[in-house]
Amino acid sequence: MTDPNVPPAISAFVATLPKVELHVHIEGTLTPELRWRLAQKNEIALPYATYEALLASYATMYNHRRELHGDNGLPTFLEAYYGGMEVLRTEDDFYDLAMEYFAKAKEMNVRYTDPFFDPQAHTRRGVPLEAVMRGFERAGRDAKEKYGVVVGWTMCFLRDMPVEDAVATYEAALWAAAQLGSNEYDRPPRLFADIFQRARKDGYKITAHCDVGQKDTHEHVREVATSCVGGMQGADRIDHGLNAADQPELLALVKARGLGLTLCPHAYHRRLPTDWVFGSIKKVWEAGVPFSVASDDPTYMHQQWVTENLGKVMHYCGFAKKDMAKIQRDGVAMSWAPDDVKRAILDELNEFEKGCK
Repeated sequence: MTDPNVPPAISAFVATLPKVELHVHIEGTLTPELRWRLAQKNEIALPYATYEALLASYATMYNHRRELHGDNGLPTFLEAYYGGMEVLRTEDDFYDLAMEYFAKAKEMNVRYTDPFFDPQAHTRRGVPLEAVMRGFERAGRDAKEKYGVVVGWTMCFLRDMPVEDAVATYEAALWAAAQLGSNEYDRPPRLFADIFQRARKDGYKITAHCDVGQKDTHEHVREVATSCVGGMQGADRIDHGLNAADQPELLALVKARGLGLTLCPHAYHRRLPTDWVFGSIKKVWEAGVPFSVASDDPTYMHQQWVTENLGKVMHYCGFAKKDMAKIQRDGVAMSWAPDDVKRAILDELNEFEKGCK
């Protein structure tokens, strides 16, 4: 699904822009084609009799939160998201999932990405942690060699699961940055303060979701920006966090802490007014708070990948080409890429901008 309001010239420009993608859930890139193939390979029954029926299910505007908005008879986003994971069983399944995204990333001129992955969502289904980790780790290595995409994985703790399970998962898998995701309803970041402080001491980067429109979202942003997550300096960045634009003092706190936001515009635009979404992004921009633009869960969000999200931002915010290049530079600065990778991307952006009129 493309946004008919975004001019073709903007779409063409953002397609060629060298990019980083800092907010994409690898399980949220599971295509209907791969899901169907893995279901057949692993002999898993899907609730769809035909591939066409499965494909049609991806076009549904999923009810975002039943606990807030009631039950409309459709699966919530998280139900669809976790339901898709049922086909992922072996190391090769996780490898194939990641490599399919990395091939897409190359097509979109993504130079660096640090995808989120949800080990607890797989181990609670009986999938060995080793299968998850080895599949993704192998794909990360092959992505650089085959596609020229540098990968830095970010492991998520599911905040709607017990904190003790997050601790056990952390101890079993100690090679990724740490993130807090899944359903935030009545699960504030401070519940996980101890494990994040431990991760900080172990030298890991830290971030957390502060979902847009979530209950207590402003307090969640405040907690992530301060000592409740990651020690006295707070997290290293905030995922989503756009509601900080609602409160000038909160936006000022985020800026003072030197935090950037990873924004996924279509994730908000699919359920919130255009003026609020892009007006809030403009407030963040005007306040001088850095942000990157990413896709979140593109296959479950109308096939809106990082290019489509950037096109929306450029069009609805009225940004110039140089502004779009700055967003990528800010993303590079916010990223956890090695310094040599950062320098290479920045050099490429400088050359790219010279050719922009």
